[in-house]
Amino acid sequence: MVDLRLLRFFIAIFEENNITAAANRCFVSQPSLSAGLKQLEEELGGQLFERSKKGVKPLDSAHYLYPLAVKLVEEASKLPGLFMAKASRQKLRLAVMPDLSQWRLAGFLQQVNQAIEKLDLELVDYQSPADCRLTIDSLRHEDEVFFPLWEEDYVLCVPKEHALAQVDSLRPEQLNGFDFIECPPCEAHQQTIGLLACSNMSLNLVAKAESKSLVMSLVLAGFGVSFLPDGLIEDEPRLKQVKFDGPRMFRRIGLCYPSHQTIAPTLAALLRHLAARAN
Repeated sequence: MVDLRLLRFFIAIFEENNITAAANRCFVSQPSLSAGLKQLEEELGGQLFERSKKGVKPLDSAHYLYPLAVKLVEEASKLPGLFMAKASRQKLRLAVMPDLSQWRLAGFLQQVNQAIEKLDLELVDYQSPADCRLTIDSLRHEDEVFFPLWEEDYVLCVPKEHALAQVDSLRPEQLNGFDFIECPPCEAHQQTIGLLACSNMSLNLVAKAESKSLVMSLVLAGFGVSFLPDGLIEDEPRLKQVKFDGPRMFRRIGLCYPSHQTIAPTLAALLRHLAARAN
């Protein structure tokens, strides 16, 4: 590895064509400059200048080295600034729940970017450690605070070729006996099943899935019908939403963050921004 100090000596000698002038420019003695040049030539394995009483004359090797040396020295001089700029950026690590509305998620991320200058944002898997989590209120931990952001209604979804696709609106009892795809963790699904059970009716549970996107895939495949968040299906033209004349079912999405410890300054700034917009 060539010492940058030696390259600076070389550049000064090349541009001044004089050892004395180059030494003055580098604020070193002539012997130190000459010794540095000799060390550089030894490291590179060849002479760079022709010495004479009139001064120094660059050889072809010096002409070849000069632009490379200038580039290296310039890039090295930028390193402290790059590190300082990186260090001055504010970091936020956000764990994002899957199966959210992409439009609403993008809108939220836009707010994050507006709230915090020079932000280094990292989106991670829902189960990964993070400063905060974007999730639904029912998944808030006991030691967390929930800051609401938006709501998504559950809507009855059927394939466009399904018989129910032609119905203007549907009462709960009209679902009796239809093939239904269940998402066991979903409160809306359990609410619907319980609602029918109170009237001695039931759905024909033909399939189960642990995530909303998998439920949607099963609906598209023709396994049956199901309730899905309107945000998840906003860009899916193959599904038909059927108006459901029953209790409103929805989920509330927001930020979960620790209540028992001091939160990061970046997160605090974001929460202030969101609170101001909400008011």
